[in-house]
Amino acid sequence: MTVTRRTLLLALPALALAAAPALAQSAIPLAELSRYFNSFQTAQGDFTQINPDGTLATGRIFIRRPGRVRFEYDPPEQSLVMAGGGQVAIFDGRSNQGPNQYPLRQTPLNLILEQNVDFENRSMVVGHITDGTTTTIVAQDPENPQYGSIRLVFSANPTELRQWVIRDDTGAETTVILGNMQFGTTLSARLFNITAEMEARRR
Repeated sequence: MTVTRRTLLLALPALALAAAPALAQSAIPLAELSRYFNSFQTAQGDFTQINPDGTLATGRIFIRRPGRVRFEYDPPEQSLVMAGGGQVAIFDGRSNQGPNQYPLRQTPLNLILEQNVDFENRSMVVGHITDGTTTTIVAQDPENPQYGSIRLVFSANPTELRQWVIRDDTGAETTVILGNMQFGTTLSARLFNITAEMEARRR
């Protein structure tokens, strides 16, 4: 399995706001979900990824807000995905070519990597429901819905992000299920430096 731009960017169809109004009343409030993201600058942990074709990959995720994330995949996967400096880069360990790059702002992940996440005031949330156990929101760039959407699933007490699903501009969906996350850890800027990674691979 090769990680591509379409594999990275995940989310399900937008959930109807009109669905199950009684359940929606007990959903975790958007202000609390925003607070969750704004409460940390760094995080790291394990993840399992379900690709659009049903294959699985595992690895480690590193987040340094704002605007930086790194996905390190376990063997036999040979890809590395990282975001930094406003760009996303996908490195293929089986290729001698440089990484594929594109602007972070054109991916749904940008919505949760912003300096100040505010689900209440940017008209980005197009779905907000609960099944009684978890709260799910669907968010997209209100000015550029063609970039796709991100579906975020949270548990409560305490509020924790459990998984996300990204739907890309072709409709393909990829799920990332998070393991136990550690917050406030020291993460080197080198982890998110695309240029440094390119130079290291040329040596």
